[in-house]
Order: sequence, then structure tokens, then C-alpha cells
Amino acid sequence: MAAGCTADPGAPGGPAAPDGRAVSPLENPDGTKPGLAPVSTDADEAAARKLIEALSTKGRGPKTGYDRDEFGHAWIDTADGVPLARNGCDTRNDLLRRDAQNLRFRSGSDCVVVAMTLHDPYTGTTIEWRKSKAAEVQIDHVVPLSYSWQMGSSRWPVSKRKQFANDALNLIPVQGRANSAKSDAGPASWLPPDKGIRCAYAVRFAQVAAKYAMPVTAPDKRTMLRQCGG
Repeated sequence: MAAGCTADPGAPGGPAAPDGRAVSPLENPDGTKPGLAPVSTDADEAAARKLIEALSTKGRGPKTGYDRDEFGHAWIDTADGVPLARNGCDTRNDLLRRDAQNLRFRSGSDCVVVAMTLHDPYTGTTIEWRKSKAAEVQIDHVVPLSYSWQMGSSRWPVSKRKQFANDALNLIPVQGRANSAKSDAGPASWLPPDKGIRCAYAVRFAQVAAKYAMPVTAPDKRTMLRQCGG
């Protein structure tokens, strides 16, 4: 396993995903543990609903002025205030190291992943990834950057936007096609194809929104609650 990778197969919470490493978001509040395991017990679903119910709501504002560059250069290692920052490895490779198995690195590097096995929580599939086909795995911002812009990040200082864009809590390596299909949608418009992971996805969306004191739309909140039995 690569340095900086965290694995805790015995962590409490919901059952692990097929790779045996993924952790329930309720047991991973800072996003440093791997994957996204299902939320399945009644007690955990109740805890999930409590988290989601606490979110404030407002309408989605205009996208005026949005640009990816408003959140800093992609995958910088210098976004202070978030896990894994300033460890000598960019954010994308940090996330691959966190979630993937059978890692192979570029010659002379313990950072740049060139091959791996990834269990994609969104589709429930296992991807044998090679850097030559990089787009087959993409890093999803669970709460999309443009969604956050419309919900208030347009008024944040740049330093906070850089944190948001590089926060391990908001980032999951997933199948590229699923990430492209999601685009900048909220939960009311897009949910992971694997229905068994949808409550966990709603929890992670809520965790990110709560951490950054960001509202969600009322339809998104209702959809999130429904995924967790609400």
C-alpha cells in the first residue's frame, strides 16, 4: 500500500463495499478513509436523516461569473485547511492512493499512479485502470463546484474555494462515464446508478454542505431524505 493511504476494513458503520475497504460516510467525517460504503442499518439511516434535516435550503442562484479557475488550479497540493494538503502529492493522486488497490506508480515516484484497481461506488463496478486511458476514472466533486457557486461560494474568499475544490471529503474517484452524466447536478436531478449507495451519497453531499455552511435546494433536500428512508 502506498504511503498516505488509509485503510480500516474493521471500521464500524454500514457493510463494506465489495473491495472490503470502503467505509460508511458516517464513520468517515473528514473523508480521509477510503471509498463510500452503503448506509444500511435503521440506526444509521436515522443518523443520516438527522444530518440532512439540519441543512438549510434556498433556490439555486445564477451561474454568472462561474469559472473553474475561481477555485484555483486543478488538484493543487497547497490548499491549506484540508486533509492531505502539502504532502508533496497533488489532490488527484492523493485520492487515487486513498481509494484504489493494486497501485503502481510512475518510475521513481511514490505519488503518480499509473495503474490501479478501483471499485467504483457509483456503479458498483470494478475498474482496472491505466493512465493511458485516464478518463476512465475521474475525481467527482460530490457537491459540484458550479452548484456551490450558485449556492453562495461566489461570495467566498478564494482560499475557501480552493479548500472546497481540494477537500477529500468532497472528492471520490469514480467511473468517468458516471461522473460525466452527473455533470453539475444536485441529488434531485442525479443519483448514483447503484441504488444501494444512494443514502451514503446523500450523507456525503450533506456532510460537505454542512462543513461549508452551504444551503441546498429544497428538492435536493427532499430527495436526499428519501434515499435514507425519509
